[in-house]
Amino acid sequence: MNIGGLSSNWLLQKTIMDTSRLGNSKLSSLSSLTSSSFEQLLEQVLLQTELNQKSSGNLDISSLLMTSLGSVVPQTGAGVSQSVTLTSKTTGSDNLDAHLKGVLQNTGHLFEEAGKKYGIAPALLAAISIHETGNGTSNAARFKYNVAGMMGKNGLRSYSSIEESIFDMARNLRQNYLDKGKLTIAQIGAKYAPIGAANDPTQLNNHWVTGVQRYFDTLTTGGNFA
Repeated sequence: MNIGGLSSNWLLQKTIMDTSRLGNSKLSSLSSLTSSSFEQLLEQVLLQTELNQKSSGNLDISSLLMTSLGSVVPQTGAGVSQSVTLTSKTTGSDNLDAHLKGVLQNTGHLFEEAGKKYGIAPALLAAISIHETGNGTSNAARFKYNVAGMMGKNGLRSYSSIEESIFDMARNLRQNYLDKGKLTIAQIGAKYAPIGAANDPTQLNNHWVTGVQRYFDTLTTGGNFA
């Protein structure tokens, strides 16, 4: 069956009814979404469903939808309910610095400054950078000063400094994501690191939403990375 040929309204209603099988936390998070927000999240779910169908040959669309939804929506449901938190400016640079390593060490003030300029939670910027760079240890971060996986015409962009990369990431998130209604980590991830992308042969994008969410939650609670 062709996933793309299914009615989006039917999928929306079907998935909402079936979310009870995912547990109360996910059900309450999904039920609180607006129709437009849910449809943005659904884009990622449908893509994962299509990939699952191709790999398994399974024609049970209902089962595939639930499997995909379970992999896309974080266990706590936090990824679909933090639109306010993502634009908060309450994270302190000292708290960020306590978690930043490698080339990201002592850059908490830069995430604070970029967050203030573009109205984005510094913790979100830091969480994306930590996930994208293995907390400041990737070759892209060390040799190209690219801390956000930002792409150009010739592949990964090169920057003159970590500061330039952080501010460019913040600009991109504000102009191309938050200002366009992508207000949760799950919604951002569906575009920022789409599952099945041609430039992701090792399928690392499968872990983008849960990874960024985990770091964001840790940075905003002051805990330690497990």
